[in-house]
Amino acid sequence: MLSPATLPTPLTVLDEPALARLGVELRLKRDDLAHPAVPGNKWRKLAPNLERAVAEGAPGLLTYGGAYSTHIRAVAAAAQGLGLASVGVIRGEELAQAPRNWSLRAAEAAGMALEFVPRPLYRELAARGGEPREGFLVLPEGGSNALAVRGAAVVAAELASQLPDLGERDLVCCPVGTGGTLAGIAAGLPPGARALGVAVLRGEAYLEREVAGLHRAAYGREFGNWRIHHGYHGGGYGKVPAELEQFAAGFERRHGVPVERRYVAKALSAVYGLATAGELAAGTRVTVVVTGLPDPGDGLSRS
Repeated sequence: MLSPATLPTPLTVLDEPALARLGVELRLKRDDLAHPAVPGNKWRKLAPNLERAVAEGAPGLLTYGGAYSTHIRAVAAAAQGLGLASVGVIRGEELAQAPRNWSLRAAEAAGMALEFVPRPLYRELAARGGEPREGFLVLPEGGSNALAVRGAAVVAAELASQLPDLGERDLVCCPVGTGGTLAGIAAGLPPGARALGVAVLRGEAYLEREVAGLHRAAYGREFGNWRIHHGYHGGGYGKVPAELEQFAAGFERRHGVPVERRYVAKALSAVYGLATAGELAAGTRVTVVVTGLPDPGDGLSRS
């Protein structure tokens, strides 16, 4: 059985003198603690899709991802917990004959059947959100669809209950890979509050179009209370330069919070950088959504 998530996730106030001197308050929304097998934004985005799969009697879930995809592992674990089959279409046919990395081993251990496809074909499939198969519920790369956006909007609803005065002084920040989490948070915020996404990919300005499209798909309208900053990707997807590693390690030492490097560290780094540059006004209360846990092994984790 798939155990329920522990919700609402905790909201933690941090004592951070470097930000306090600039008049900026920092909080963490600990979504990394939501679920042991399907943590963070994976639970938020998957939960309504899992409900749909069960309601429709789907025999399983089919989705897409790279060799170290957190989303792939989360779908495998969730499907196993619900007694459903799962198929993961993996980018790179050359991986079929290679030794499995720790991430793909975990997916297979949870019962997922892996299919390795050439990269051009993968890009084509991912661009159109996958293709139907034998009644399976098909989830796009990263899991960002209209239902996922509504699932992520619950983060904002929880924040509104945890911070009854959530409003104009508040900025809710999250890393952005495929856009679903940012889209949901922005849609769920009360008037005045704003959402900031930190792109973890280099040169991916199309993300703004993705988020706007997800808003239209989920709510039939667009929202104007969000933006994406593209200056803290650390060199591109999966890149963790020495400076970012040092920042994350120092944050962990000061606060005792494990920091996932390829997404969460970049969002946290952006808050400190923007505050230092004077781009966050004094009195701003920033809540960073901790979207996942550090990887248990080497390699990359895909949103």
